[in-house]
Amino acid sequence: MRTYRLGVLDGDGIGPEITRATVDVVTAALGRGGGARVAWAPLPMGCQAIRQHGAAMPEGTRRELARCDGWLMGPHDSASYPPEHRRERNPSGELRHHFDLFANVRPARNYPGVDSLARGVDLVIVRENTEGFYPDRNMHAGAGEFMPTPDVALSVAVFTRRAAERIAHAACRLAMGRRRRVSIVHKANVLTLGMGLFRDTCRAVAREYPEVRVDDYHVDAMAAHLVRRAAEFDVLVAENMHGDILSDLAGELTGSLGLAPSLNAGEDRAMAQAAHGSAPDIAGQGVANPVGLLLSAVMLLRWLGERHGDSAIQSVGDGVEEAVLRTLAAGVRTRDLGGDAGTAAFAQAVIAQL
Repeated sequence: MRTYRLGVLDGDGIGPEITRATVDVVTAALGRGGGARVAWAPLPMGCQAIRQHGAAMPEGTRRELARCDGWLMGPHDSASYPPEHRRERNPSGELRHHFDLFANVRPARNYPGVDSLARGVDLVIVRENTEGFYPDRNMHAGAGEFMPTPDVALSVAVFTRRAAERIAHAACRLAMGRRRRVSIVHKANVLTLGMGLFRDTCRAVAREYPEVRVDDYHVDAMAAHLVRRAAEFDVLVAENMHGDILSDLAGELTGSLGLAPSLNAGEDRAMAQAAHGSAPDIAGQGVANPVGLLLSAVMLLRWLGERHGDSAIQSVGDGVEEAVLRTLAAGVRTRDLGGDAGTAAFAQAVIAQL
């Protein structure tokens, strides 16, 4: 029987509240039996780590995460860090870069009992996580932004065939277990070389999956299509920044960004991280919605199960997801969804549904 070592990084703002709720729910689900075991490893990150260790992402935390099978990461509030720390890669970007977590998988779907702007949605955005227009991740050393004069700023986007190939494979494999459609999102009509390479490489990879139907859209058109007919899409694959923006849009269309999960996955490790930010305006009030991180943890547990052929840990993830959905269907909601349940109360309601 395998024991999975999972790191816990509370983060900033509402991070400690939602990570605590998530650990409580997963621990309760593990306690229901079935043979899956997890050892939690709390580690410093963010403002707490700056105070205690002089860095938002201490070297000791990175070393310990290298000994973990995966981890939960609360949101960070880099804007509140001292100026010298704001110039560094943010904690999330640092871990994605350091561990080569190249696939950011962000589902968007409707939830029972939750009002939404779009109906019948069940899609997944697969975001390339290591390069593109995010300059803190696309260079071997330093960042891809510089200013040759005080009045000119240059931001370098990077697109490689290797990165496009592996994210395209991730999207196609995911589509094979779903409705077998992949939509490539790009802006190759303007950025003909970089985005053209991304689009054409994704199309070349997709030919290895003849059962998958493939189309492509300009990113601005895709934003409009999601608003008008999001229910028609299955798997979207996009470069870093486009995937980030579209997934936030899809999260709001289906109810609330507070519900939106994501998983950052590499070849041998994965990081569960809700798509939303640290919400410092409500930090410490106990009203934050933990569903995004709860469902991110579900994705992590399922990823571990698939990678290790472990149906027991997958079943724990399935149980947590079912309990979250039953809790929402029963009308238990946090403030962002129009309810009055606090973070801890919502977690206890989910535990009661396990």
